Amino acid sequence: MTAELLEKKPTASANKRKRSGKEQFWLIFRYASLTFIWFLIVMPIYVLVVNSLKGVKDVYLVNAFDLPKSLDFSAWPVSWSGGDYFSAFSLGESMSRTLFFVVQSSIISAIIGSINGYVFAKWKFPGSNIVFTLFLFGMFIPYQAVMIPLVQLVTNMGINKSIYVLVMAHVIYGIPICTLIFRNYYASIPDELIEAGLVDKASRVRIYTSIILPLSLPAFVVVLIWQFTSAWNDFLFAIFLTGGSPKLSVATTTLNFITGSSNQVFYGLNMTASLIVSLPTLIVYIFLGRYFLRGLLSGSLKG
Repeated sequence: MTAELLEKKPTASANKRKRSGKEQFWLIFRYASLTFIWFLIVMPIYVLVVNSLKGVKDVYLVNAFDLPKSLDFSAWPVSWSGGDYFSAFSLGESMSRTLFFVVQSSIISAIIGSINGYVFAKWKFPGSNIVFTLFLFGMFIPYQAVMIPLVQLVTNMGINKSIYVLVMAHVIYGIPICTLIFRNYYASIPDELIEAGLVDKASRVRIYTSIILPLSLPAFVVVLIWQFTSAWNDFLFAIFLTGGSPKLSVATTTLNFITGSSNQVFYGLNMTASLIVSLPTLIVYIFLGRYFLRGLLSGSLKG
């Protein structure tokens, strides 16, 4: 009996060492994978920042990864104002115009999505599930499928020469995803709160404004960040619906003009302009990213 126990002990110890070796291998693999992914994400940002500090004309592909020998911020004011390189477009004006329509479209689509989400989650009516499914179909319609009829529509309406055409486009396209996010969030709110309001003879509108809306901050944070980044980074609507007009140019269309309007490529200018355009969304996710994830997961569990 003692001999059998002595024979089993080395076997158990060997299995333990084998399991420990596997766990160590996967731990190293996970860290190596995360390091590689981090490198892929950070490297473009590094290239943009480094080359934006080398001036307008001193950046070439052969030295794109090199640190600047001396700090030269001359590309920043040129990218912002245009200077002699692209006087027809001003990145500063374009970004102000972009912020103007992005904030409006984000707020409007968030309000409409909140109302729709409340109706579909807490105010059931015959066929509500079918209507909600039809709403979700809007998420899967690509921009290219509606671009020609949309351009014809805004031209016939006479709003194709206004920045509000982009507000309208992003509000309409943002309603499905906003409705889905709010509907899922409101579904996690206990029905007893609604029933208590109905017992107190509160109307559905009063229940929404007094009970549902004060609890909606996490969902509003998610929707506003989502809509802000989607509208800010949009290029297709901006180029088609504004016709490439300098007076209606937004950040992405101006950036496209800067990087492709000259026969000579100024890498320092291009990378500085790209960095400036990406800063708003980068700042949003750096400072509000944790609230975005927290709000996104807040309605994932019911009860």
